[in-house]
Amino acid sequence: MTTYLILHGYQNHRPPGHWQHWLAGRLRERGHEVRYPQLPEPDAPVLADWLDALVEHGKRPADGEFVVVAHSLSVLLWLRAGERRPDADRVLLVAPPSPAVTASIPAIAPFADGLDPAERGLAARLVYGDGDPYCPEGADTHYGVPLGLDMDHVPAGAHLDRDAGYGDWASVLEWCEDPAVRVKGR
Repeated sequence: MTTYLILHGYQNHRPPGHWQHWLAGRLRERGHEVRYPQLPEPDAPVLADWLDALVEHGKRPADGEFVVVAHSLSVLLWLRAGERRPDADRVLLVAPPSPAVTASIPAIAPFADGLDPAERGLAARLVYGDGDPYCPEGADTHYGVPLGLDMDHVPAGAHLDRDAGYGDWASVLEWCEDPAVRVKGR
């Protein structure tokens, strides 16, 4: 059995219309263990509290594969976790906000501090869309290329959230069950 840890972003209260909520339901229907915690204070996140939640919910299961799927601000959480980062077999990092945008929003600015390209070689796949208002320069520029990540580009994907039309997202579900699948748009 595979265990999935799904981590949401800023101001996300795990709404039913978001692809992560949909994904959690589909994975459970297929018999997988799914951890989809509500991270503390999503409207005013504290980095230390989110790191504690990552450690709490990111305990590796005794058996089976452990997969992490992070969206938006949780991508920065994952990148900032360093030694506190759980030992995952696979990681999907979806639509991270740029350092400049993150720094410009006081409630989440601490998540932008200290992002270090020394994380190069991190075993993860980055999925990003064109026209993301939270990363206008492109996540490939800030994260994909500097960190040497495997990347999937989604044309016209924007922030790959509900506002961009991502409620159900079959391609992510396919990747969850087969890491050879390239993630594409809806």
